[in-house]
Amino acid sequence: MANEADILKALENLYGPGGVSLAGKVSGVMLSGAKAYVSLNGDPAKPEGWEAARINAEKAIKSLPGVETAVVTLTAERRAAGSDTAGHDHHRHHHHDHDHGHSHSHNHSHGHDHAPAAAPRQPPRKGMIPALEKIRFVVAVASGKGGVGKSTTAANLALGLAAQNWRVGLLDADIYGPSAPRLFGLNEKPKVVDGKLIPLEAYGIKVMSMGFLIDENVPMVWRGPMVTQALMQMLGEVAWGDLDALVVDMPPGTGDVQLTMAQQAPLAGAVIVSTPQDLALIDARRAVAMFQKVETPILGIIENMSYFMCPHCGGRSEIFAHGGARHDAAQLGVPFLGEAPLDMKIRETSDSGHPVVGAEPDSAQAGVYLNLAAKVKTLLETQKQRAAPKIVMG
Repeated sequence: MANEADILKALENLYGPGGVSLAGKVSGVMLSGAKAYVSLNGDPAKPEGWEAARINAEKAIKSLPGVETAVVTLTAERRAAGSDTAGHDHHRHHHHDHDHGHSHSHNHSHGHDHAPAAAPRQPPRKGMIPALEKIRFVVAVASGKGGVGKSTTAANLALGLAAQNWRVGLLDADIYGPSAPRLFGLNEKPKVVDGKLIPLEAYGIKVMSMGFLIDENVPMVWRGPMVTQALMQMLGEVAWGDLDALVVDMPPGTGDVQLTMAQQAPLAGAVIVSTPQDLALIDARRAVAMFQKVETPILGIIENMSYFMCPHCGGRSEIFAHGGARHDAAQLGVPFLGEAPLDMKIRETSDSGHPVVGAEPDSAQAGVYLNLAAKVKTLLETQKQRAAPKIVMG
């Protein structure tokens, strides 16, 4: 079965315009079963030559053992805002994605030293919420039940995407138990400008939560329609501006509220968070089925609390039935994105309002989420654009 090294080797003797080896132009790799997703960093000034190189790369990768489908996309260095090339879908910057002890020595500055780029414009979809028109990808982070660490995962995934020079927003849509205020140490009220709520900012990302608007000590009794209306307001009445990704921390479960949310938001994909226990996996399968029902691509499953990292010796203990989510993902035919540990540092940084990817980007714990975010980014940028979602009955 081919791996990332095999893909790079297959591209070594293929050349793009100017005689450059394609192996040196790979900017993102993702292997999911028999599918290989690869991005090449080409020169937009030479589209014909790079398109030929792209086709040759697909043929070479598809010929590798165990690879049935190869999707190669062309990307380019990000252009500064206002550049006449910034609006093209293929002018995107990918990041290397390694599954094997990558040192993460790359830039974790959340893009502060890069000029912001204009988001490529997709044609507005029918029923598109106007506030979301400037967002390239809306990504749902969901779980079939509560208590699986979904919010911590969503926060660190959002920060992981921002670490790769993406402009990122996080919508804490968990009305029943909003966690973004605590996770990011934010407790001020958002301002309103021109009738729109202005998101708060933390670690270079925009954050909005119902928790900013209501007193957490006041018990709230939400009925289904009220929750749906509140979520639509959170999506449509917030000044998100130009974003590469809006990560939506969904309410847990798979009921009407979640289904309506999945229908009405133009989701580019969903990430399902599960734990290794069988019951959680059953719930994760329900979450996968829910998104498939509304034709939302499943970007993959993350197994959270997959193993325990000892804070004293650094030893790894498989205290649960480890590997269940990987098995489930294979059974369901959806990508398995990876494992996140049950780790004291991840818990402590979340509890203190300093998520680990933002506060300690060079730590091994942050590396787990950076790796997961790199996979999500590559999957988002290589998947085909889809039409507006519709309900499939039956």
